[in-house]
Amino acid sequence: MTAENTIHYSVADHIAEISLDNPPVNALTLPMLEALVAAFRRAGKDDAVRTVLLTSAVPRRFSAGLDLKNLAGQPGGTARALLDQLYVELTEAQYHLGKPSIAVVDGAARGGGMTLAISCDVIIASEAATFGYPEIDLALVPAIHFVHLPKIIGRHRAFELLFSGRSFAAAEALALGLVSRVVPGHDVAAETGKLARAFAGKAPNAMRLARAAFMRANDLDYRRGVEYAAELFCNMAATDEAQEGLRAFAEKRPPRW
Repeated sequence: MTAENTIHYSVADHIAEISLDNPPVNALTLPMLEALVAAFRRAGKDDAVRTVLLTSAVPRRFSAGLDLKNLAGQPGGTARALLDQLYVELTEAQYHLGKPSIAVVDGAARGGGMTLAISCDVIIASEAATFGYPEIDLALVPAIHFVHLPKIIGRHRAFELLFSGRSFAAAEALALGLVSRVVPGHDVAAETGKLARAFAGKAPNAMRLARAAFMRANDLDYRRGVEYAAELFCNMAATDEAQEGLRAFAEKRPPRW
């Protein structure tokens, strides 16, 4: 499957929808990430677009994160190229988007899939959504989440999630303040549509200026932390432990530390 059909882009009624479509789990490849970033930049430049939705076309999956099978045995530049798109370029595209973005999580979000969701201004989750940071189980580091997650849910709760690697349900994500709201699965499209239309109905220049001010006020050194996070992940991915974790993942066996 090519990047052109792993990311779908459409616009209707001033709302752009960017949809992930890389079955079975929306694993993030470099071409897919490049297409995703390009879609956000396209939406940002289009004055007819006033709200952006990030959705998944794969049932019960938002995104499992980076395509880890492609990292095993690869040179460090492979991980760096992926993270440049996922950490650096996506952050910049969202920061300068100029209009609200809404992540619609109606299934499993893990690792880099969490990064995609968190990059948006609002996260709407269905009751069937689940979340998690499994990188530590592969001897990798969910480095980007070290930067922002403690600020969202608190240091101690963030540490427990990041270093246990456990998955958790939408209700817990809501209680932690990690998602904006949780709705029944059959109501996700309707509730998301209502919010998107509410945003799209505001004065566009006022929304652009207000969002820019909001982003500056809440940056909290996030963009500066992105570079460190990318470097840390790449350094960890090159270790023997991480390579064993990646091989074990690809071979569907427990790692031998």
